[in-house]
Amino acid sequence: MRIAIIGAGNIGTALTKRFTAVGHEVFVANSRGPETLAELVSTTGATALSVAEVAKGADVAVVTIPVYRVPDLPAGLLDGAAPDLVVIDTGNYYPQRDGRIAAIENGTTESRWVSQQIGRPVIKAFNTIQAQHLLELGQPAGTPGRIALPVAGDDEHAKAVVMRLVDEIGFDPVDSGGLDDSWRQQPGSPVYAKDYDAEKTRLALAQAEPRRNEG
Repeated sequence: MRIAIIGAGNIGTALTKRFTAVGHEVFVANSRGPETLAELVSTTGATALSVAEVAKGADVAVVTIPVYRVPDLPAGLLDGAAPDLVVIDTGNYYPQRDGRIAAIENGTTESRWVSQQIGRPVIKAFNTIQAQHLLELGQPAGTPGRIALPVAGDDEHAKAVVMRLVDEIGFDPVDSGGLDDSWRQQPGSPVYAKDYDAEKTRLALAQAEPRRNEG
C-alpha cells in the first residue's frame, strides 16, 4: 500500500521504519521540510515530501503530530488521496503541551476531535505504545506474549485495514470499539503505555473509567 505519514517525530519515524520494512511504499513529511528527513530516507527507502504533497494518491494516511497542531494542517491536505483513504490518528492530548482544548475537556474523545478538525473519519491506533517498543518489540503472529495494540474506529473496513497493518509489523490488533469508545486507550487509561498481550489488553480496556488524564 501507499502510506503517507504526516509527522516525523518518534512515532512517525518508527512507523516509517516498520512499514517500509514489510514492503509498503511510504511517503513522509514534517513541518520543517523534506530536506530535514534525508537520514530517515536513506535508511528506509521512504520518500520525503512536503506536507501539502505527501497524501496524494495515498491509501492510508497517518496523522502523528501534537494534538494542538492538527488545526494548522493545510486545508485540503487529504483531497488528492485515494477515494477510500484510511486515516489513522496516533495522537494523545496532553493539556500541559497542547493547552486546554474545550471540546476534549468536555468529553469529546481526542480522535473524534481530530476527525472534526480534518473533516475525515479516523481510526485511533498506535497511541498506547512507546516509540522504541513499536520499533523493536514486534514479533511474529502466534508468539506467546506478543504485545497487543488497541484499534478504535467507526468504519469497519477502515478498522480492518489498520488491524492488518498492526499485525504486519508485529503486534496483535485488538478491536477497542467505535471512536467514541477510544477514551479507553487515551493517556491515563489502564492500557496506556503498557506492553500487554491481547488478553490483558482487552481486560484493561474493559476496566477503563472515563476520567481525563491531566498530564
